[in-house]
Amino acid sequence: MLPEPHRLHNRADFSRTVRRGRRTGNRDLVVHALADQGDPVLRDAPVRSGGPRFGLIVSKAVGNAVVRHRTARRLRHICAELTADIPAEVDIVIRALPGAATADSGELSRQLRSGLRKLGVLSAVTAGRGTSR
Repeated sequence: MLPEPHRLHNRADFSRTVRRGRRTGNRDLVVHALADQGDPVLRDAPVRSGGPRFGLIVSKAVGNAVVRHRTARRLRHICAELTADIPAEVDIVIRALPGAATADSGELSRQLRSGLRKLGVLSAVTAGRGTSR
């Protein structure tokens, strides 16, 4: 389970990360990342604590409610494993594409780690950890 301090909840946080962050895509996931590096727009935001924050977008295109919730649970579990390897000031939004419903957890983990590595959020050394299951 992904602890509360590591979750994005506000629509504004999702929008800011998707619109202003960097993006990369894989077969089953699109990953957006935005690092808060003294951004003047974020000065009025509450003080952050805890670490990186993750947000998930799993639309109806992925499947029915059961499939969407299963996909989101698997992605949250993968994100929980990555929190120690990602800088605390980073917000990440993961958009699941329809193929994510049938991909196994190992493949989703590899795609997410690859996307985060491409965005420069995850180093190549830590990106390889935990992918052999």
